[in-house]
This record gives sequence, structure tokens and C-alpha cells, in this order.
Amino acid sequence: MKTNRILYPILYSIIGGLIVFFASQLIVNDPPSVVYTSANSTPYTLTSFTTSAGQQTDFTYAAEITVHGVVHVKTKSMSSQSDYSFGNPLFDYFFGPQFKQKPQPIMGSGSGVIISKDGYILTNNHVIDRADSIEVVLNDKRTFDAKIIGTDPSTDLAIIKIDVENLPFIPFGSSENLKLGEWVLAVGNPFNLNSTITAGIVSAKARNINILNSNFAIESFIQTDAAVNPGNSGGALVNLSGELVGINTAIASQTGNFAGYSFAIPSTIAQKVAMDIIEFGEVQRAILGVTIEELTSEKAKKNKIKELKGVLIEGIAKESAAEEIGLKKGDVILEINGIAVNSPNQLQEQISKYRPKDKIKIVINRNEKVKQYEVTLRNMRGDFEIVHSNEIADVLGAELREADTNTLRKLGIKSGIQVVKLKEGKLKEGGVKDGFIITRINRQNVTNVKELNQILQSTSGGVLVEGVYPNGMVAYYAIGM
Repeated sequence: MKTNRILYPILYSIIGGLIVFFASQLIVNDPPSVVYTSANSTPYTLTSFTTSAGQQTDFTYAAEITVHGVVHVKTKSMSSQSDYSFGNPLFDYFFGPQFKQKPQPIMGSGSGVIISKDGYILTNNHVIDRADSIEVVLNDKRTFDAKIIGTDPSTDLAIIKIDVENLPFIPFGSSENLKLGEWVLAVGNPFNLNSTITAGIVSAKARNINILNSNFAIESFIQTDAAVNPGNSGGALVNLSGELVGINTAIASQTGNFAGYSFAIPSTIAQKVAMDIIEFGEVQRAILGVTIEELTSEKAKKNKIKELKGVLIEGIAKESAAEEIGLKKGDVILEINGIAVNSPNQLQEQISKYRPKDKIKIVINRNEKVKQYEVTLRNMRGDFEIVHSNEIADVLGAELREADTNTLRKLGIKSGIQVVKLKEGKLKEGGVKDGFIITRINRQNVTNVKELNQILQSTSGGVLVEGVYPNGMVAYYAIGM
């Protein structure tokens, strides 16, 4: 009996313990799997995400193969010297301002993308605009002086070149294949922080944010949430295959720094502009010859259009490609070469891919009937030839040069292009006389012959020319291009 009193409690304790153990396994859920690291251990680095489709999104491959193809672009320009007046217009007229401040250097910084192994670099026009000298710093810290090959203010793009061979470059990809929500990387030099890479998704496409002041500006930006700051301008936007799909250009911000949205020029535009500048020195801009507007509910109702698809034609230029095939006011352009266009900037982006003499197919909606046309695009002069910068002077029929300082001071103007000698051409037909100083074209100031060429290259139809004669008489002329 005494033995039983000792064994039974022990047996009951063992049985009770087993019951509690097995019950806890049945009742308590599995705890979440958590990985902890000690404070002094090497932290785990996240390099990829798993998408809803179960695909791995790895940024390291694109980063490694593109970082060497983006350069740091440093510019230096000299501020124009400042004149100080006597305070008496009569004294100023006869003796001129007497006190001058020495020009001060202005330093600038941006990014650029190497697009060929022999040193051609694509960047923003605003990065190198008015630069007196350009220095390019490669990712391996080598530095080279660069020269400007050509610029296109209408798209805010420019090509510069350095004399070196066998450079790493980034191949062009297709921005048209980008999908909303797709991962992209921005590569550049924000705040002079060399070779910085940020990631984001494509937030929107074909954005028009009205930042380009150039005549015939083409804005159809890729919007992303990849962090872009001052210094990123001209840098690369790449997909996860390491292909160039855009040139980072602008940010939406109230402070000047990144606030959530950045904008890049699509590679479809950038590649065409780059190839034109390298081959011809100028962009060969194709013109359809239509005035277009957004198709809103009100305009659709007014024109008895049922579906809000396409871009509304508001006007047809005379002797244009559009007039030749019979397009009419009120037609709605639905597609360009099989690609749907639902906004004016989308249409401009598609047309900007082509050169004069290229044939494209256009699908339109006319009176609720779908029609298809084949059209041969023209240049700004209405023909099919390649346009070179020196041909602008031939079209105008004039020998031009920048007005000298004394003439500008006497007339009280800051800049202008003077007609040195008239020949047969558009200016003479419009009534312009020798000596006339062109100050504005289509209400845009012109400071040199290059700017005049760029504005006229992007213009079709009527052109308003403003200026002044050496005797002070202000004049306005309307000429056709």
C-alpha cells in the first residue's frame, strides 16, 4: 500500500504532462516564420520582388549593365557682361554705357547616355544649352571634352560627342512596349552623386506637361515614380533588360526636388532624333499638315461622334499631305500604322517617328464610318526632300548674321538676326528689305542664326516675323513656309 501511494502520484503526473503536451500541439497555431539578425550581423539585402504572377523582378542585372553607359555632363558658360548706364539717354546714345562687369562663369551639371561605342552621347538640350565648354566624366572617372553635334529644342534633346573608342553603351529599347506598372530604373547623377540608380514603376504614358516652349514642341512623356532630382536630366530610363526606354527630363515638384513623379522622353522619339542629328546634323521632321484637338464629350456631341476614341481634326493645311489624301475637318484619327492614338500628344509622338517621304497608314472615323488611307509625309516646305540647316537660308533667300553690339545698343534691343543681303526667297516675297533685324519668329525671341534655323525647321504654314530696321522703324511680316 505504501508503494502504491508513491507510484500512483508519479504515474498521474506523467500522464497529465503527456495530455498537456499533446493538447498544446492541437490547440496552438503555427507561429509565423520570422528571420532575425543580430545587431552586429550582416543585414539581409532585398534585391528582388515576387510579382502576383509569381515572376522574380531582379534589379541587379539592369543596374550592372547600364551604370557604365551613363555619364556625368558638366558645363561651363560665361554670363554676359553687364552695362551700367550714365542715367542719361543722350549720354548713353553718344558714349555708350561706361562701366562693365567682367563675365562670371556659370557651372552646370546633368547626365548623358552613351548610345554608341565611338562616343555619341544623348542628353537633354537644356543640359548643354548655351554652354561654352562641356566636360564628360565616365563612370570609370575618365574625363573628356565634348562637342555639340546637334540639338532639337522641340523635344529637348541633344547629341554631344567625345573622341574615344570602345565605350560601353546602352542599346535602345521600345518605349511603346512599356506597360503601366512595369518596373524601370533611372540612372544618372543627381546632386553630383555619380552613378546613382533608383527604381520605380511606369505610372502613366503620353503625358503632356507643357514645359517645352519651343515651337512645334513634342511632349509625350513617360511618367514614373522613380526618384529623379536635379542632375538626373539627360540620364537613362531603362527596363529590366537593360534597354534604354527613355531620357529622364523633368520632375513634378513645388520645391525643385523629387516629390513623387518624374518624366522621361520616350525612346521612340529619342532614337529618331538622335539618328537624324548624327546623320544629317538636323532633325528631319515629318509633317502631316493637320490642326488637331482633344476629342472631348462636348466636341463629340457637337460633331455627332458616338465613341470618345481618337484625335479630332480641326483644320487642314493647304498643299499638305493631309489635303492630298482628302482628310477633312471633323475627321477623327484613330490609328497611325496600327497604333491607336487617343490624344494629340500620342499622335505627335507617332508622327515624330518618321521622316519626310515615309509612307504611313492612317485610320480615321468619318461620320461613324471607318476609313483607311496611305499617306506620304512631307517636310516643312511641303516637299519630300531632306532638309539641312544651310537650306533654311536658301528658303528665306537671305544672307544672315547676328546684329553687332553697337547696332543693338543704338536700337535698345538685346539681340537680333540681321538681313545682310536679300536674294529671291520667302523674305523678299514678304516685303522684307535689306538691313532688317529679325528679333522674333512666331513670338519667340531669336538670338542667333542657329535658333532661327531650329524654329523654322519645326514650323509649317504661316510664319510671323517681327523686327526693326536700323533707323528704328518696327515692322512685322507674314511669310509662308
